[in-house]
Amino acid sequence: MEKDLYGICPYVTAQKLLTGKWTLLIMYHLSLKTMRFNELQRALPSLTQATLTKQLRMMSDNGLIIRTVYDQIPPKVEYSLSDLGERFQPVLNAIQEWGTEYIDFLKSKSS
Repeated sequence: MEKDLYGICPYVTAQKLLTGKWTLLIMYHLSLKTMRFNELQRALPSLTQATLTKQLRMMSDNGLIIRTVYDQIPPKVEYSLSDLGERFQPVLNAIQEWGTEYIDFLKSKSS
């Protein structure tokens, strides 16, 4: 019987935290600034409202982002990276660098 390695193996743990299709892009946008739900939705137009809600809830539950609700009318909710999410910035930078290199590779292949 295979044992679940979540919380034991760093690769399995990171993989489970980043399983959502949009997690990395949401992390990227929130690394730039604190955003409201509609701002995130405009930044990611292919993402449905239901999926964004689900992703944000999962990321908040996992401690990657902070959901701040302001007591006002109309309600105001902002999302930002948590301290743990902020520590993910070097990984985002590395993914961007590698992704750019891979795009260059694809372009050189098609030339």
